[in-house]
Amino acid sequence: MTISVLFSSAGRRVELINCFREDAVELGIELRVLAADFQPELSAACQVAEKHFAVPRCDNARFVPRMQEICAGEHVDLVIPTIDPELAPLAAARAAFAAAGTRLVVSGVETVAIARDKLRTAAVLSQHGIPFARSVALERLIANPGALRFPVVLKPVDGSASIGLREARDTAEIERAAIDVRRYLAQEKWTGREYTVNLFVDRSGRLRSAVPHWRREIRAGEVSKGRTERVPQLIDLAGRIASALPDASGPLCFQAIVTESGQAVVFEINARFGGGYPLAHRAGARFSRWLLEEAAEMPSTADVFWQEGVTMLRYDAAVFSIPGKK
Repeated sequence: MTISVLFSSAGRRVELINCFREDAVELGIELRVLAADFQPELSAACQVAEKHFAVPRCDNARFVPRMQEICAGEHVDLVIPTIDPELAPLAAARAAFAAAGTRLVVSGVETVAIARDKLRTAAVLSQHGIPFARSVALERLIANPGALRFPVVLKPVDGSASIGLREARDTAEIERAAIDVRRYLAQEKWTGREYTVNLFVDRSGRLRSAVPHWRREIRAGEVSKGRTERVPQLIDLAGRIASALPDASGPLCFQAIVTESGQAVVFEINARFGGGYPLAHRAGARFSRWLLEEAAEMPSTADVFWQEGVTMLRYDAAVFSIPGKK
């Protein structure tokens, strides 16, 4: 059996591709790895794929039609989105892709909309009694500095990968930040150990796995040193978050702080593979295998068993593109 997987906005996701390749070998599946990016010649993941494609930026009206062209021409079975900005246009087109025989591995429109708007994330989770770092529109905080306790974290409402992230100890620091306050929110800053929890929700909407890892060191918004830890408070929150999201599907993740007293507070959700997912994979939570099983209509081996104490230490590696050679 051959399965074609297209990684969208592939960028540097070589590790993620390797997870799928490893699982395909174990399952006896012949895997065709395809990759798409705005500049595939500058994408490491595109260089290690069997075939790569140039696509418009995901905020361009031609992005989805171009992705559909690729999927039809290459008989793509699965599309794996990897960045937040492409999730909304793809989620809106899930039915059209499915009708053509391609599954988009992305949650439904509502879940994506909740995850992409951090103020909406705060409102929805709070409605379900899930502890979320208090967040308000930055304009509101400027008008009423007592709306939150300082210090606060400033972030774009629809931000991703820590781009534009700032901290402020008072309103004077907000003014000095020189940012478009209409696009930002302020969030109470919590101190403690920071975690990502990787979730897998199967096609029936059932949460099958939740794997917390300690973000011991972060680089450019992604974990560079991490360790899996079985934190009961976070695993409990994973179940509650999955239940609160109306149409969650496939891989998701959320970030949380666990204070010294053991209180867990969520501060962000991403409706996609987290950048640190390969750590969960090595610990035994094989999301990529489970997606391939679904695509091949094999019995699912998804389970809750994974190994605690697995450490990931990332380092720089290079992919070389030599003219005339593949």
